[in-house]
Amino acid sequence: MKLKLRYIAAALLLSGCASQQVHQSDSNRQTTAKRMLDGNKAAFGTRKLTNKFNSTPFDGFIAQAAKRYGVDETLIKAIIQVESGFRPEVVSKSNAVGLMQIKASTAGRDAYRVKGKSGQPTMRELKDPETNIDLGTAYISILKKQHLEGISNPETLYYATIVAYVNGAGALLRTFDSNRVLAINKINRMTPNEFYQYVQNNHPAPQASRYLWKVQNAYHSLGVTY
Repeated sequence: MKLKLRYIAAALLLSGCASQQVHQSDSNRQTTAKRMLDGNKAAFGTRKLTNKFNSTPFDGFIAQAAKRYGVDETLIKAIIQVESGFRPEVVSKSNAVGLMQIKASTAGRDAYRVKGKSGQPTMRELKDPETNIDLGTAYISILKKQHLEGISNPETLYYATIVAYVNGAGALLRTFDSNRVLAINKINRMTPNEFYQYVQNNHPAPQASRYLWKVQNAYHSLGVTY
């Protein structure tokens, strides 16, 4: 009788442990899913960098610009990594300048306009890290809030903004349709992964797909904690 009672007690104990493990596993999955969902929702929020191993001399400027324009700090940092490798003096063959490789006559002029200024930034301004980061982040905000307005999925908008940063929003939208409204509608019928693959396979500029891949890798390599 005692042996039977011990057997029953052991069975109940094992059942309880198994139930607890299942509950913990479900809880872990829910936590992971929540982090992923929050990450998508915050793709252009002011997510704060907390990994000290990825600190740079420009983190203060990045944080200020992210807060000012409502752009993800990690995205700014990933773009800087890909564009210039954090070298403020870099000038490309096409005259893109500084940390975020801004062209004065295009992105620079657009950023100036949204800041209420006329004309375009000087070479000296674009080589200044604080000014360059401010203007580059303003341009990201312009892409998101104006040129790509209407894209409903935050993750898709994140991908679209990266591609538009390097090759322009117009070229991106024309990849889907020559009519902007139809292009946005087509994009909104896609999942983020379908959009990503479509850009990889159909964007007319070869560097667009490579750039998206590079920025994605840089973004994930930053090891951000939430």
